[in-house]
Amino acid sequence: MTFPLLTVTAAVPAVGAVLTAAVPAKQRTAAKWLALLFSLATLALAVLVAVRFEPGGARYQLTESHAWIPDFGVRYELGVDGIGVALIALTALLIPFVIGAGWNDADPLETNSSRWRPTQGFFALILMVEAMVVISFEATDVFLFYVFFEAMLIPMYFLIGGFGDRAHAGTDENAAAQRSYAAVKFLLYNLVGGLIMLAAVIGLYVVAGNFSLQEITAARAAGTLDMATNTERLLFLGFFFAFAVKAPLWPLHTWLPNAMGEATAPVAVLITAVVDKVGTFAMLRFCLGLFPEASRWATPVILVLALISIVYGALLAVGQRDIKRLVAYASISHFGFIILGIFAMTSQGQSGATLYMVNHGLSTAALMLVAGFLISRRGSRLIADYGGVQKVAPVLAGTFLIGGLATLSLPGLAPFVSEFLVLVGTFARYPAVGIIATIGIVLAALYTLVLYQRTMTGPVKPEVRTLPDLRARELLVVAPLIVLLIGLGVYPKVLTDIVNPAVQYSLSDVKQTDPKPEVAVEAKNGEAVK
Repeated sequence: MTFPLLTVTAAVPAVGAVLTAAVPAKQRTAAKWLALLFSLATLALAVLVAVRFEPGGARYQLTESHAWIPDFGVRYELGVDGIGVALIALTALLIPFVIGAGWNDADPLETNSSRWRPTQGFFALILMVEAMVVISFEATDVFLFYVFFEAMLIPMYFLIGGFGDRAHAGTDENAAAQRSYAAVKFLLYNLVGGLIMLAAVIGLYVVAGNFSLQEITAARAAGTLDMATNTERLLFLGFFFAFAVKAPLWPLHTWLPNAMGEATAPVAVLITAVVDKVGTFAMLRFCLGLFPEASRWATPVILVLALISIVYGALLAVGQRDIKRLVAYASISHFGFIILGIFAMTSQGQSGATLYMVNHGLSTAALMLVAGFLISRRGSRLIADYGGVQKVAPVLAGTFLIGGLATLSLPGLAPFVSEFLVLVGTFARYPAVGIIATIGIVLAALYTLVLYQRTMTGPVKPEVRTLPDLRARELLVVAPLIVLLIGLGVYPKVLTDIVNPAVQYSLSDVKQTDPKPEVAVEAKNGEAVK
């Protein structure tokens, strides 16, 4: 029997969550170190998954398959392709930084309390989210995927509603009400999407007779599974709706600014850099793999929605007065680029979309965590309450600038490569769509540079004169992210080699090939021909 590496990779953070929650109430520091230890162990396992994965090998590798509910055709099936490997690595990489950045965020005000255990709960919930996200990237049984796709909402609900931002402007009662509203809105939006998806999952079983992604895609390719056109389109819409809520795609995005604004900065990173990636990943794996004809049919509408997300999110980011909500709306714009790349149906577009998932996770984590450090010092999320920070905290301002430049996809930083590939892939098939999408690039430069100018430059406001610069723990959290943003910007091949074979499989699912460029060449008689 082969070693169940994928199961162990998902199980380690789940075990860590249980053990962290069981730490005695007064042993808060022990709980933190235990959670960090398990997150680092998960990272080591994710690295092992990446090392053992062979980009030129089978589509799904390190597979596991066991009977789970045989009467209903449900199996415990796991497997990873290059896209899954990249996103598992991203998740496992970010969680230690999330834990390090939130080291003191959940400590109770009553330091001598022996009954109140928020610290243990906070870190246990983070590890539980990690476990559920990892197994979602591994699952090749549709029902198994659905279970964890929905289950991760519960720990996220408590992280948003129970551990809100202490820099909330207003009374404690008002802050609690806002946190509760954001958490409930997050849960309701995603539950509605999940319930619609459940109906589609049941419909898929009625049509296909099983939940195995590999069996269903193989049957579709061989022509042995006959799915009526209208049935396929209805099932596609059920799956896509749930993934579009999670992604989030306009107009299903409105829960994100509330959730990120009211959550602590590390939990905001967990939402947009980790959890939301499950939605875009699932579009590639399940929508395109299970419903190829419906994916092509829905492409024009989805491209329009993606364009609206890009421009609308960026415009709202420009007008924000709240730092965290600005990052949230910027993320909506970036997710529009990701979905645009997926449904451009080109190898460059889908490779760029996958890289965008990884690079957006790194850039948003860097920017949001530094913003969280800044907000915790000043006690305010409002942009107008800052000014001249770079003169009193130059390292903080410098890392904030690099995170912001990565967000606007500056050449030389990792997001530039992914955004460039998305636009090239989109131009190749839909030139008009690609032209409109470039508006998002201009607006990204505007909201990022204006944010930096208003907070970091200019006269030093009296309230920020005593702000301390980044401490050693905070530098340890941010510095590796900055290094990765620069490293992957200079040498993205380490990711593209893993991702590209999986993208080719995805394109073959939907029976698409890259459009051939029309290049004018000079004929022997001097006339230009194509």
